[in-house]
This record gives sequence, C-alpha cells and structure tokens, in this order.
Amino acid sequence: MKILVLTWEFPPRLVGGIARHVAELYPELVKLGHEVHLITVEFGEAPRYEVVDGVRVHRVSVGYSQDFFHWVVNLNESMGQHGAKLILEEGAFDVIHAHDWLVGDAAIALKHNFKTPIVATIHATEFGRHNGLHTDTQQYISGKEKLLAYNAWRVIVCTDYMRREVEKALETPWDKIDVVYNGIRPEKKLRGHEFDAWNFRRRFANDGEKIVYYVGRMTYEKGVSVLLNAAPKVAWELGGYIKFVFIGGGNTDHLKQQAWNLGIWDKCYFTGFMSDEDLDKFQTVADCAVFPSLYEPFGIVALESFAARVPVVVSDTGGFPEVVRHTKTGIVTWTNNAESLAWGILEVLKNPGYAQWLIDNAYEDLGRRFNWPKLAQQTEAVYGRVLHERSQATWL
Repeated sequence: MKILVLTWEFPPRLVGGIARHVAELYPELVKLGHEVHLITVEFGEAPRYEVVDGVRVHRVSVGYSQDFFHWVVNLNESMGQHGAKLILEEGAFDVIHAHDWLVGDAAIALKHNFKTPIVATIHATEFGRHNGLHTDTQQYISGKEKLLAYNAWRVIVCTDYMRREVEKALETPWDKIDVVYNGIRPEKKLRGHEFDAWNFRRRFANDGEKIVYYVGRMTYEKGVSVLLNAAPKVAWELGGYIKFVFIGGGNTDHLKQQAWNLGIWDKCYFTGFMSDEDLDKFQTVADCAVFPSLYEPFGIVALESFAARVPVVVSDTGGFPEVVRHTKTGIVTWTNNAESLAWGILEVLKNPGYAQWLIDNAYEDLGRRFNWPKLAQQTEAVYGRVLHERSQATWL
C-alpha cells in the first residue's frame, strides 16, 4: 500500500504531540510492508528530503507570510504542489492521510484531482480547546475542521472522548469515526544509572526536596495555574521540602507573577524549553508528574511519564481518564480544582510504596494498550477498509 502523509509538524520541528505521533506511527507501517511518503514543513538545517526509519520525508518551503493564516494558505499551496508532483512521478497513492485542519486544503485538493481517498486524524478541535466557539477566528478554524472531516473517507481520533467530541463539534457520523490510541516507545527512555543522576538533579532541587513537574505548552487550557494554586498546600504538608518545576516554552510572566503572589516563588523553577535529551534525564530524577489540563484530547505526556517510570497525577478532563486508570496506573483528580489536585499529589508523595505500585502498573499498561506495532496494525485496518470500499465505489 502507498500512503501519502500530510503533517504540519515532524521532527525536528516540535510544536505539540503530532510530531511525535507521526514520527513513531509511520516507521511501524513501513515495517508492515507499506510505502510511506510524508510531506511536512522545512525546518532549520533539516534536509529537504531524507529517509527516516524507512519513511520518505519531503520538507517544503512555505515562504514569506504576513500572519498565521497567510502561512497556512502558503503551507497548503506548497504541500498541494509537492503532493501533485509526487503522484505524477511516483504513481498513484492508495490513501492520503491528513493530520489536523492545517493541512486540510492540500489534502482535499489532492483528493479531488487524483481521486484518492483521505483518512483524517483529528487530534483536537477548536470547539474543545475553547469550550465553544466564541470568535470569528474560532468559527473559521472549526469550519476548516468540519470540511476536512466531511471530505475524509474515515476519521481517526485518539480516544472515545474525542469520538464523541468530533461527532458533536464537527457533525461527523459516529460510524465514520475510528478510535486508535496514541502510543510510545518506552525503550527509548533513559534509566538513572545511565548518567550522573544526582548531579543532574541538583540543577533543579536540593537533595532533600521532592520534585513535582509539569511539561507542556504554557497555555490556559493546560491548567498550569491550577497546579500553582495547589502548590501551597502541598508545600505546607511536606514541610517545604519540595520543588515545582515547570518545563516548556511560551510566555510564563503571568504564571511567575502568580507564584510570587502565592508566596511560593522560592519553591518554583520555570526552565523554559528543555531538549528531549535533558527531559529524558529529568524524568528519571523526578518524584511526580502533574498534568492538570482543562482540555486534553488524549494526553501523550502521561505516556511519556509512564515510560520514564514517574507516578502521574492528572485531571479528569477529556481523554485523560481513559489513558490514566484512577488508582491503578495513576491518580485522576477533579478538573480545575486545586484542592483535589493537591490531594492527588500528596497521595503519591506520601506513599512511596503505593507510588511504585502505580508506576509498575502504568509501565505494564504501555505494552498492553499503547504499543505502536499494535496501533499501526489498527491504522492499517482503517486503510484496508477504505481501500476495499473505494474499490467498490464509482468516483464521479
């Protein structure tokens, strides 16, 4: 089977979870015998063409853009042109796989020009991110999401929660949507004995301090302010022997001000962007990972922590309760509730035996439910269904 993938992020360009998703899914599909061409955006010194784990990666230039939406238009024009060139040179593809609305226009144009079915993975919706559509911009983006979902032969989402959301927000028929979880490669994570863990740890906390961390985008929907509100109670219960580490780029001025106002500035450390290499090391020395999102379609950060053998505390929003099984593989707390979040963190930090039990269960769950080879087979089954149905249909 020949698959043409369109994605606006792919390593080394890392923005959200899509880059890691596509970078780990498609090598598994190559192992299953499929030919995969992936079109993405040029980035830094990354080659315009290379083969990565069997995936043929094409990076296109976008050119000067006045603003974000102009950039999206230019992106789709470049992807559409390069996709057409590939089809004409390499022959017909069996399926186009589009990841999120940003590449939707190019995917739809290629679909109609070459009569090739689209599979669309919807990683999040504008409706979900903002708990409704409140501005013209949000309406516009949601319209693009609906258009992609409408033009797709099948739609893939990452959780049952997202299946319900896409059905509601994008008016997509229930029986057109397939659920395929995100996955992770746990073997890629470091262990503490592979580097000087104690010296590395001292960059962030004193030896007697517990380390609680958040990693991700510093946006409202990620609920970082809820963790800050929970921090004073946790610090008081532990006699002040704790450090809260916030990892991620973006504007954190308002969060730093909040920490100062709460009187916990000396207990907080905002690292800014952290390389994957340092993050892998950091996770091996941390005591608790906290993800207090207000909206979270899946929560691949939880899997990252499972793989690093760090106990996880999350909110009960979106797909998190599917990914983290409460009191079995982590602690699930009430969304946007600082008291509940503080309780969850203290459950982990005050009960090391219980925390280790959660870690062991979570790591075992990775192989059972979040294993990329299995998830690739599920994705392959979606492609197979599309190919079969396409062979029975007349494309007018």
